[in-house]
Amino acid sequence: MTNADWSALIDTTDEWIVTRTGIHERRFAADDETTLDLAANAAEKALADAGLTADDLDEIIVASDTPEVYTPDTAAYLQHRLGAREITAYDLGGSGCAGFVLALDIAKTRVQAVSKRILVVGVELISRLMNWTDRATCVLFGDAAGAVVIGSGAGVKAELLAVTAGTDGSAADILTLETGGTRRPFSLAEAKKGGQHDIVMNGREVYRQAVHRMSEAAEKVLAQAGRLKEEIALVIPHQANLRIIDAVRSKLGLREEQVYVNVDRYGNTGSATVPLALDEARREGRIDPGDLVVLTAFGAGFHWAAAALQF
Repeated sequence: MTNADWSALIDTTDEWIVTRTGIHERRFAADDETTLDLAANAAEKALADAGLTADDLDEIIVASDTPEVYTPDTAAYLQHRLGAREITAYDLGGSGCAGFVLALDIAKTRVQAVSKRILVVGVELISRLMNWTDRATCVLFGDAAGAVVIGSGAGVKAELLAVTAGTDGSAADILTLETGGTRRPFSLAEAKKGGQHDIVMNGREVYRQAVHRMSEAAEKVLAQAGRLKEEIALVIPHQANLRIIDAVRSKLGLREEQVYVNVDRYGNTGSATVPLALDEARREGRIDPGDLVVLTAFGAGFHWAAAALQF
């Protein structure tokens, strides 16, 4: 869906959207697609890329704030859809756009402790929950899914050197979707008035927190991995908007070509932005053997996380 398409629906323009976000277009799921469909598609591609089948998995983690149903976990449905064994499968929800990188932190610990191979999926179908008339937020988002397999042994394509994460709960309300929880249960009467699906966002504070936390997390994970900023081949940040990405790049002192950007084509796809960008960067030849790649993300909570990978 292009900015011109949005301009035909609401009071906005291509210039207004691009100036503030850097987004030109985004993708939305088909009417008959669900979060599970997107997750399964990404999972199957990740397994094929790893040369594995669902039988090889020991655990499944799905990071999403737009689950298939309220309960049970999307991961339970995904386990069945993939034909996996009766392995542990669970969701990491409520962590916003940081969910995928936070899931990598969990997966790294689990692989070291008990599980040999873990499927990690980041998926969002935001178009079903957003307010299509709120021009401040609706133009920001897209639907997508991405997946990786975390494991040990032969066939590993990148080493997960280190992961770091943090939360500042005092900033929880600067970015939230309250409807559906016990604080603000869904109400048909309220829904008829509109605004039930409004994403509440303090844009200025989110920007400040995002730039600070993603930069800080990237530096911290490098220190944990015993690596230097000068060794970075590529940084893949959460694709919230171009202004945030450029500010993070500037704060880290990186060149433009050292930071991967695809927010212009997909918009903000929540937990899916980082795995989606990682996959595209690999396919475009932006990552070579031996490269040090840093993933960094932030999300509602206020959460942040970063990971260092050696290819």
